[in-house]
Amino acid sequence: MIEVPESVRVAAAAQPYPLLFATVSGAHLYGFASADSDYDIRGVHVLPLERVAGLDRGDETIEQMDAGPPELDIVTHDAEKFFRLLLRPNGYVLEQLYSPLVLMTSPVHDELKSIARGCVTRLHVKHYAGFGENQWRLFEKESPRRVKPLLYVFRVLLTGIHLLRTGEVEANLRTLNAEAKLSFVDDLIARKSSGSEKEVLSEGDVEFYRAEYEKLMTHMLETAASSPVPDLPSARAALNDLLLRLRGIQPREQS
Repeated sequence: MIEVPESVRVAAAAQPYPLLFATVSGAHLYGFASADSDYDIRGVHVLPLERVAGLDRGDETIEQMDAGPPELDIVTHDAEKFFRLLLRPNGYVLEQLYSPLVLMTSPVHDELKSIARGCVTRLHVKHYAGFGENQWRLFEKESPRRVKPLLYVFRVLLTGIHLLRTGEVEANLRTLNAEAKLSFVDDLIARKSSGSEKEVLSEGDVEFYRAEYEKLMTHMLETAASSPVPDLPSARAALNDLLLRLRGIQPREQS
């Protein structure tokens, strides 16, 4: 468990349905939170059977904002939706599941982390390449350009490279860069962490960062081509059995 303001833990505990886990994502997970960064809480809740089998379905995703302080952004998905996202594949949910910044946990959280290793595939390159391209476009559109979106670009690409190379989820940019050894990343982290969410860049630096972005994108695509991780997920049956048990339904034995 991590140390957070009491209001963060209270907000996580106040969710309307039982939680399998709640973790901290966003800048705190990525290793470049500023003093004024909000807390991004992500988790999985379990809807009762009558809310998924009857006509009155609901609350597949629950979103809550709290102006704080500190500002909170809380999003939880019902287990079925989360499991489908794991199989899609979706890097966001992997990062949330394996976040070491744990607010609430359960034995099922540990079981799910074990099962979800079978969800890591080469297809995740699509998630991280698409996310990286989108973050770069957002960075370029801004005026003045801020440090935060640029850090997201490099965090995403280095996470993708690490996942495709090792099969392990690592979202902390400081940890990733201890291996990548990109000095400009350490400089950007220092500026963001000691400054604010709106820390800006010099316009003259943009071409340098564009070249570094393009090199890392190429490196990620090359890593995907030779990656040792599987081509397709193998965890569907295990996730299905777990979901049935969470709904109070005994899975059928396989003949």
